[in-house]
Amino acid sequence: MPAVEDRARGRLISDAPVARAVPVTLRYDPGFSPATVRFVLPGGAEWSFPRALLEDGIHDPAHRGDIAVWPCGRAQTVVEFHGEEQVSVVQFDSTALTRFLEHTYAAGAPSLTVR
Repeated sequence: MPAVEDRARGRLISDAPVARAVPVTLRYDPGFSPATVRFVLPGGAEWSFPRALLEDGIHDPAHRGDIAVWPCGRAQTVVEFHGEEQVSVVQFDSTALTRFLEHTYAAGAPSLTVR
């Protein structure tokens, strides 16, 4: 099964007056873990979490462990990563995350929570 690697532009939300645009690499490897997606943030921070969390969080607030995902308005999705020393909050266009999920479905095991 082929691995998927998409790129998405996120907006890093902080206490600064303007959100900073950042490139984020979205990865899925069904041969390694068909239930897991990975997001690689600038600086190399990599977060692995259940694909179902991303699927659910695009439509309704969802949280598991150190990661929360929730819709923000009609066209945005926020992903919040909690590390030992910092919290990263990244806002994405929901279409980029939906497209990534579609690529994961084509590459591996189907979703259990398709809407």
